[in-house]
Parts: sequence; structure tokens; C-alpha cells
Amino acid sequence: MNVVIIGAAYPLRGGIAHYVALLAKYFLKAGHSVDVVSFKRQYPAFLFPGKTQEESGEELFSIKAEMLIDSINPFNWLSVGNALRKRKPDLIIFKYLLPFFGPCYGTIAAIARRNRRTKTVMICDNIVPHEKRPGDRVFTNYAFHFSDYFLVQSDAVESDLLRLYPDSEYRKIPHPVYEIFGEEVSKEIARKKLGIASDENIILFFGYVRAYKGLDVMLHAMKTIVNATLCVVGEFYDDEQQYRALAKELHIESSVRFISDYIPNDEVKYYFSACNAVVLPYKSATQSGIAQIAFNFNKPVIATNVGGLAEIIPDGEAGYIVEANAPEQFANAVNTFFQKNKEEDFVARVKIEKKKYSWENLVDAIVEMVSENRSRK
Repeated sequence: MNVVIIGAAYPLRGGIAHYVALLAKYFLKAGHSVDVVSFKRQYPAFLFPGKTQEESGEELFSIKAEMLIDSINPFNWLSVGNALRKRKPDLIIFKYLLPFFGPCYGTIAAIARRNRRTKTVMICDNIVPHEKRPGDRVFTNYAFHFSDYFLVQSDAVESDLLRLYPDSEYRKIPHPVYEIFGEEVSKEIARKKLGIASDENIILFFGYVRAYKGLDVMLHAMKTIVNATLCVVGEFYDDEQQYRALAKELHIESSVRFISDYIPNDEVKYYFSACNAVVLPYKSATQSGIAQIAFNFNKPVIATNVGGLAEIIPDGEAGYIVEANAPEQFANAVNTFFQKNKEEDFVARVKIEKKKYSWENLVDAIVEMVSENRSRK
């Protein structure tokens, strides 16, 4: 099968670029032909909340991406769509993250499909975005109108798809483990590199900081968490000073470390390897790539019962699941984890659980969905 994957790719940074790289890797591994088409302009500068859109670290898996798409230029969408129409790939896979990309993706898909050969798949991170904006539904409707198939990765997104687009042809496959950052290093080596004491209890809040991820809830929880340090590691897409001020107001500054920057690909392994557990105090979610990075590094996860998080974290076995917006519950879970010395038992279960979340399963599901529908026709 000749496949084109459309989404962010290196040197663009972030979870979508990592996802696209791994998806391409495993389509190639399965014997398919793969092209990756990415953005020459992903976001206009005034809409991007971070410091830079490009990766500063090493490319951990090399893929050749064509940087063709300008997300805000309709003439460019027409050009890219026509180029893909002439190539006649069997399948174009779009990594659908935000309604912002709906007009761009929808136009490219509409034109590319005119060759009567190419089919399209939307891999849906979200259908209803965490941070809602005017036009979301219109933009999503437009993109989805020109998609033949859909792939969802949690019950929450499946529910949204069937509620809003009940006749969709789709498959549900859990989000695979993010193996792109390499293997776990010893806790001793990681802590030495990061300047963390060997006897500290470390919980890790990792990734872009946005309001829906509940860092404020986590800081309130730290008020009653005993003998543990919270490492907040990632670039702030929200007002950093409000969180630092909250830590000061709660008198927890000595037990919170802020590393407020994007972590390059080749350094991610040290932060996960150094911690005892990863925390996801999200107020809302569909699924979380952070949980799948944690599983790659054999780390237990303490998370809230939102979106698909409880689907992948067996409560009391590979971590804990608590209610959202409940700092007391979150604190109790963290305290129990350390006081009952659950790390070793939870790590053993994580090693078993993560075997379910393979890229081979995801590739097979997409290929089977497309092949089955072609055979029926």
C-alpha cells in the first residue's frame, strides 16, 4: 500500500511529530511505501504560545518529511491537494489534533480524493477540543466530510465521534507507547545527571503546561503530600507566574521544582528515569501521550478519572486513578504510593500492561479497515 502521512514532523517539535515518526516507521516495517508531508508553517507566530516550533535536540528516528503545507494559506492547500491527487497514493492519513487544521486538511483531502483511488483516514486525538473556540464544529465538520475512515484511541473520543458523526466508519485502537525516546536508564544515572538526590521521592509532571492539565490542582495536593518533591518539567503555555505564586502562597516552594522549558528529545529519558511516578492531575482529557511515555519508561502513573486515562492505568495495580479537581484525593494517592512502597509492584504491572499498546496493532487496524471496505465495494 502506498501511504502518505500528513502531520507535524521533525524538525517541528512535540508529541505529534513523535507520533508521525513512529507511525511512518511501523508502516515501513510492515512493508508499505510511506511519504510524510509536514508543514513549512504549522502555526502563525501570533497563535503559537511557546518559544519556538522547532526541536532543539536530536532526531531520534530519521524520516524524510516534505515540508509543504502552509496552515493558513488556502492557495497552498489547493496546490498540495493537487500534488497528492496526481501521486495517487492508496491512503492519506491525517493526524487530526485541533479544529484549526480542519479547513487545511479538509481541502487537501477533498482534492486528493478526486483521483478516485485515494482514501483518507483521520486519526483523531480530539474531536471536541479541550479549549473551545468559535468555529470549532464548523471546521471539524468540513474536514470530516472528506474523510473516508476514522481511528480513535479512547472511549471518550469514540463516544464523541458516534454522538456527532454516528455513521462514521472507524476503528478504536489504544494510543501506542512512545518508544521514540529510547530506553530507561538507571535511576542513579538519571538523578546524577539532573542533580537529584538518590534518596528523594520524586513525582513528575511533564509536558506543555496548559490550564486543563490541572497543575494548580497538583500544587494544592502538594500541601498535604508527605516527603515527596514535585518536578514540573515543560514549557508553559499558560501563565507561569501564577503557578509560582500559588506555590509560594501554599508554602510549598521547597517541595516543588520548576524546569520551565521544552525538553529536547534526547534528554526526555533522564526525567522519566529519575522519577518514582508520573502524575496527571488533568481536569479534562481524551487520552494522554504523557502516560504512554511513562509506560515506555516503566513508570507508574497517578491520574484523574477523565477521558481515557482510566482505560490504560489499572487502578491500584499500575498506578492510581482519583477524581478530577480533588487535590485531597490526589494527595492521598501519592502518600499511599510512597508509604506502602508500591513502586516495585506497580512497575512490574506496567511492564505487562504496556505490551498491549503496540504500533503494529495500530498499523494493522488501519490497513484492515481500508482493505475490508475496498473488498466490499
